[in-house]
Amino acid sequence: MLQHKKVLLGVSGSIAAYKAALLTRLLVKEGASVRIVMTESAQTFITPLTLATLSNQPVLSRMVNEAGEWNNHVELGLWADAMLVAPASANTLAKCANALCDNLLTATYLSAKCPVFFAPAMDLDMYQHPGTRQNLQRLQSFGNHLIGAEYGELASGLVGEGRLAEPERMVDILKAHFAQSGRLVGKNVLLTAGPTHEALDPVRFISNYSTGKMGYALARVLADHGADVTLVSGPTDLPPPDPRVHLIRVRSAREMYEAAAPHFSRADVVVLAAAVADYAPADKSDKKIKKNGSNFLLELVKTVDIAATLGQRKREDQLMVGFALETDNEWENAVGKLQSKNLDLIVLNSLNDPGAGFGHDTNRITVIDRNRESRAFPLKSKEEVAKDIVNLIIDKLREKANAAVQPPHPYPASVG
Repeated sequence: MLQHKKVLLGVSGSIAAYKAALLTRLLVKEGASVRIVMTESAQTFITPLTLATLSNQPVLSRMVNEAGEWNNHVELGLWADAMLVAPASANTLAKCANALCDNLLTATYLSAKCPVFFAPAMDLDMYQHPGTRQNLQRLQSFGNHLIGAEYGELASGLVGEGRLAEPERMVDILKAHFAQSGRLVGKNVLLTAGPTHEALDPVRFISNYSTGKMGYALARVLADHGADVTLVSGPTDLPPPDPRVHLIRVRSAREMYEAAAPHFSRADVVVLAAAVADYAPADKSDKKIKKNGSNFLLELVKTVDIAATLGQRKREDQLMVGFALETDNEWENAVGKLQSKNLDLIVLNSLNDPGAGFGHDTNRITVIDRNRESRAFPLKSKEEVAKDIVNLIIDKLREKANAAVQPPHPYPASVG
């Protein structure tokens, strides 16, 4: 998707500027032509020579070079098919958000006629500061794209949001941007993820081992393909998956259903990746239940079956995807769920497969459709699994669209 595309990379002053080397290498490997503009402070973290060697283009940093020649920021802005500012420091974000152009990078941004992507990188307190958040919102309001900072260990030693997105992810986002036509742009996706907590008393609950990793990875990939994603998430320890994703946090199965149901009618795609508890305590105690005797009997009642309830309301033009985590009779159980809940696809994974299921960063899946046709995938990272699932969703949407426009046969069926 990046073959022959012209990418203008802006590198600003952040310790994460060292990642610009790998980013440049990956873009060139994908067939893109890369030109690089650096701020002077960025050169304290990585040399222009390194990036010039990798891009096979001279790196620009000043409005006028040492030979007295003007580096034409207008020409640069017209040349590019996409501009990516990575890393985008708090200072550079602020300048671009307020149309300040005291260096070549910001002047080029103001001249750019192409889509512009900002990938912030800074310490977590800087990233969360109201001024920075306002600048990010302002840049997005101008039509720019945001590649949200990731959660992880930062140069300061703190852990939190502010880490520059990995180069591979930024390349994937650019590829998705250039591949957006006819894919998920303009599509609304309703996604559920994580476990549910069914309260027993104020301090105890019934739940499962789901971490939400699979669902959050799906949210990121769906957003990368241009979808408008609403994520209804049960309790997890995960940070928000992406600034482009509308995140609604809930706890119980009932709360998850009540949060998801209003978004169902406008959804083109519904992906039910949450591990919803099947049963909840019949009565929740207002006070902590005290230990009394050697046995404790707990009465459970069924929770709302979100997939089945929404499946009854599914329109012909909607696509519904469910998940089945099984320990035995995997195929039969998954196909039964596919049919009973009116799903179009079901993603089957088995706890019998090493590295699959809850808690892992990997998964191994088999995807089954309504015709019982299946496709099995090897063990992969959940991020890669999410890409496989989204590609299948795109294929199914295309099939539905093609089926909807098939003209009726011009001749009546023959008799006899």
